[in-house]
Amino acid sequence: MNPVSLNYKLHLGVEMGPGAVIGDYCIVGVPPSRRSDGELLTVIGPDALLRSHTVIYAGNLIGARFATGHGALVREENTIGDDVSIGSHSIIEHHVTLANGVRVHSGAFIPEFSVLEEGAWIGPHVVFTNVLHPLCPEVSKCIKGATIGAGAKIGANSTLLPGIVVGPMALVAAGSVVVHDVPARAVVAGNPARVIKTIDELGCPWDYVAHPYPPENTLP
Repeated sequence: MNPVSLNYKLHLGVEMGPGAVIGDYCIVGVPPSRRSDGELLTVIGPDALLRSHTVIYAGNLIGARFATGHGALVREENTIGDDVSIGSHSIIEHHVTLANGVRVHSGAFIPEFSVLEEGAWIGPHVVFTNVLHPLCPEVSKCIKGATIGAGAKIGANSTLLPGIVVGPMALVAAGSVVVHDVPARAVVAGNPARVIKTIDELGCPWDYVAHPYPPENTLP
């Protein structure tokens, strides 16, 4: 481990891989409510970069080359793959799955039971929701986060309703409110978001490339 400073705290039960860099005032392995310190194992793979004021709760299983921005919060018992980054002041709630290569930009909110598949990209200030009727007395029975398919991209300031499925390689335009599932490779925009085209119809306005995304027979 190659800490930036000694102004951080590792709770009991934390395993940091070699090459980790930990910024000032980071806290790793915070026990969640009704759990004792060290009761849940926390594993962070090699070459992690935790920038200052990052807080990671206990029970997370995190792969290699994990990176956070300043003030990121990761709640307990998530499964996070390799090469995942979480931007400054973003919040990942508990029991979330982030597959390899997921990128969450700054100020995003990802609630419990959300699933982000390989290479999914979440823009700044995106908000997922997971409860249709807040404060319903039976709300705990129907919490359901969004599922974001491999290579899908969610534009800045978008909001997704509970249980939404965004198909692989789909693109949600900035500022959209997504109330229905999004087909694979579709481009949706608006409030409520509607399909306006496919990603195969997108071009580069500056002619740097013919198409910004690979053809359909190419894996994301």
